[in-house]
Amino acid sequence: MAEFIARLKQRKLVQWTIAYVAFAFALIQVLDVVAGSYHWPDAVMHLAFGVLALGLIVVLVLAWYHGEQGRQRASGAELLLIALVLVIGGGLLWRFGRGGAQPVAGNVAAQPSVAAASARATSVSSIATAPGVPIPAKSVAVLPLANESGDKGQQYFSDGLSEDLINALSQFGALKVISRNSSFQFRDSKLSSAVIGQALGVAHLLEGSVQRLGDQVRISAELVNASDGSTLWSQQYDRPYKDLFALQDDITKAVTDALKAKLLNTNNGAVPQSDRPSSGNLAAYNDVLQGRFYSRRGTEADVRKAIDYYTAATRLDPDYALAWAALGGANTGLAGDYLSGDEAAQTWDKARAEVQTALSLDPNLWFAHSVNKFILISVDHDWVRAEIEAERAYQLNPGGFFDLATVRGASGRTRQAVELIQRGLPSDPLCLSCYDYLARLLPGLGRFGAAEQATRKALQLQPGSGFSRLHLVYIEAMRDDAAAALQTAQQQPPGKWRDLMFAFALQVGSDRVAADKALQTVIAEQASYHAYYIAEMYALRRDPDSMFKWLERARANRDYSVQLLLTDPPILRYRNDPRFAAFCKKVGLPTATDAKALP
Repeated sequence: MAEFIARLKQRKLVQWTIAYVAFAFALIQVLDVVAGSYHWPDAVMHLAFGVLALGLIVVLVLAWYHGEQGRQRASGAELLLIALVLVIGGGLLWRFGRGGAQPVAGNVAAQPSVAAASARATSVSSIATAPGVPIPAKSVAVLPLANESGDKGQQYFSDGLSEDLINALSQFGALKVISRNSSFQFRDSKLSSAVIGQALGVAHLLEGSVQRLGDQVRISAELVNASDGSTLWSQQYDRPYKDLFALQDDITKAVTDALKAKLLNTNNGAVPQSDRPSSGNLAAYNDVLQGRFYSRRGTEADVRKAIDYYTAATRLDPDYALAWAALGGANTGLAGDYLSGDEAAQTWDKARAEVQTALSLDPNLWFAHSVNKFILISVDHDWVRAEIEAERAYQLNPGGFFDLATVRGASGRTRQAVELIQRGLPSDPLCLSCYDYLARLLPGLGRFGAAEQATRKALQLQPGSGFSRLHLVYIEAMRDDAAAALQTAQQQPPGKWRDLMFAFALQVGSDRVAADKALQTVIAEQASYHAYYIAEMYALRRDPDSMFKWLERARANRDYSVQLLLTDPPILRYRNDPRFAAFCKKVGLPTATDAKALP
């Protein structure tokens, strides 16, 4: 061994290795910065890592044979040790390249998982603020207040109060307030305040409980320092239910005083938003809270029940703008997800009238503009007016960034859409829809690795989501990796989502009989509401005639997925076909886009 080490020194192998690794490390850092700035495809970085790994082998071989004693013949044992060093060194470089420098979707750094009491809480908390990124001192997340009424039917009430506190705190411009979508992921969590604070990127947590018994309400609230769990402020309130709004104001004032947010200006240009009726009608407000609770559960029966509650609220208080907007939003969900034909058309018309009523009552209600944007896209394909509505919603409430991103993406401004989501994610770091949409946008910029990571984040948030897993299958199909796409599809339980996944995966495989059969199964069972997906499958098959046929079917069906057209790499293969421009004109979209087509 001593003799072998002496030979290594003679050939300056160690010096060559250290010098090369230092050079490679510096080069990787430079490439990573440049790739991020110019949005290089992931394949460029992967190629660079491969070249560097191969370069290490070349450098070590040259160092061995051209050293001072390089003409001496190496023994078999020496050659075996050299081979081992080469394999380990190359593997380390490749591992560094794959794991350490790969870009992450949305510029949100991937984080290691933290120990948690439940698997879901662990997976959610792993999508956290990057270590080293400063957390604003004036930042807070309102965790869902615990329902201690002894009646599960009162859950809607405690959730509604939590959301109202979020809305109230969001009026302070320099105070970072996490949205409901993210903070409610930690309902009943056993995680420490430090872990939750890191996951949400906030310095403070507001938590507590609600107990409603008849005409009395008891609210316990506590503001804690997330880093160490110490209490900054706590209070228990016992008030008559009729004083509920005043009680909410008291809590908001106490929290903002504790955070010194009273010294801050309100949001620049933003109009204060509230879920309360201006009349103070508590019964109508209670119906809105009930309707929101059922609406978010999402089944057809629940949506219909939500519509009943919202309708009751508008009857109790005909001037309650939010109730009208919520009623319109629930009807869009019913029409878009569960109805067809004349029944769907009539329900869309009802939704349009309800939203217009809301806007006439309160032109500054951001949620009404958001629902109106959805109707303009889904029914009218009026992208110009939809963008005006989305911009107004965003101006009124910066939490409406996702609405504006979808319109910008649909109009072919893929980079702008990605940037909007990246700017909005700090206030909603566990936004499932954001990661799903990034998975759709990023392939159009050639960033397939980042798109895959975005999808995997979405699956962390909701492991059973067929919608998110379908995105992953499509990404793998666009990469022409049929084996990976099929493997992902097999993870989905049997049903319509699984049928869609297998159909996408098989279109890029070698078994054409299986591909045809899977596609025909989807056509037979899902053509009325997934016509756009079928068009995508024909684009993967390189069958433009059938693709354009199914795009027309999607237009006739008012398929919401048509908004993906200008960010869809397989379909953009045919953007120079005259039929593409003709279709864009029919659906009111431009033909220009910054997204790239698949080769």
